[in-house]
Amino acid sequence: MDEKTEELRDIFMDVSGEERVTESQEDTRGSLADADEESVSDRLRAVVARMRDRYDFRTDFDDAALETVVRGFYEGESDAELADRLDADEDAVVRARLDLHLIRETDDDAPFDVATFRKRVVTDDATAADLAAEFGVDEATAAHYRAVVAAQAAARQVSHRFQSEFEDALAEAGLSTQHTAAVRETGLDEATEDIDSLDSDADVSM
Repeated sequence: MDEKTEELRDIFMDVSGEERVTESQEDTRGSLADADEESVSDRLRAVVARMRDRYDFRTDFDDAALETVVRGFYEGESDAELADRLDADEDAVVRARLDLHLIRETDDDAPFDVATFRKRVVTDDATAADLAAEFGVDEATAAHYRAVVAAQAAARQVSHRFQSEFEDALAEAGLSTQHTAAVRETGLDEATEDIDSLDSDADVSM
């Protein structure tokens, strides 16, 4: 390129601003992706915040940690894996997950009659100690299944609304949540159908 041609090129670039436009477009594309991710995060945390206002959460996890629990649950991470990510106790992760109405299929793998257990929790508000003695399990096991029943009852009261909102937000990020749909109606949950008179205001929290 001779000197005259180079001068003409420089003049053209100055007038057209082509390089600056290209750089601006690239920045916009990157910002858009960041904005989309931020929007998903904002929506998830907004749902978490509403649930925190409505229910008594049993862990000291902040909204950011609870967002991690939501994302990890729908990404198929185990409670142990989530505990590692959060540098937290696995039992705390389980409590946080149930607080968020996020139920795993394995949560109701109970070594007793689930319909009778659920009725004792929902109708009679039996304590974990009473349930442990009645169903022949240790108190920690009884407390876990009692918490599962409480989470399922709370989710049913609001027609699984919060789960649906989590899934809608994540779907916009391109994450499939179909694998969790069946988890909503599990053994302990379906046992509700055997209870003719269910007090919708019953306090089944631990």
